[in-house]
Amino acid sequence: MTQPSKHAHLVIAVAVVAMLIALIALALTEAATSHEQLAGNSHTSWTDHLRTLDDALAKKNISAAERALQQAYLAALGSRRWEGMVEVGGAALRVGEASGYRKVSEAKARRMYLHAFVRARQQGSIDGLLRTAEAFSALGDREVADQGIRLAERLAEQARNTGARDRALVQAFRERLAAGSSRPATPQP
Repeated sequence: MTQPSKHAHLVIAVAVVAMLIALIALALTEAATSHEQLAGNSHTSWTDHLRTLDDALAKKNISAAERALQQAYLAALGSRRWEGMVEVGGAALRVGEASGYRKVSEAKARRMYLHAFVRARQQGSIDGLLRTAEAFSALGDREVADQGIRLAERLAEQARNTGARDRALVQAFRERLAAGSSRPATPQP
């Protein structure tokens, strides 16, 4: 019996590696397609899921609310906008209150707020940074809230047309947060 040559071993090794790469690429493609379908490429938006969640909470149906929360999260994740992540974070807190698992829901909300914070920063949204700062402040995380305010201040300073309005909005928000008010910041015309 003859031994396979080094060349034959090399050919087999290259073929195995090529097959593994093809399988990994196929798995990644399927995972991305699956994620897109779950994340809201259907016609149901995160707001629709939040309405379902609130209806379930009104009926004291915690398991239905948790399912709706998961669907809202996936849809908000797929939207690539900060607004959905902030709203879904708030919904996580409502589910936690209703279920008695406040600490678990705070951890979920914190992750969603972090998504929103990063997206707002990437999108240059002063409103998004202030909304997430407010959300973190409500969770007792002043460090992240302060960071959001500082980033919003920098963006307001860089704004050309709306700079004065944005700076005033950020300053009013900072003062309100320092005073401990929970009224949401709203831009003034």
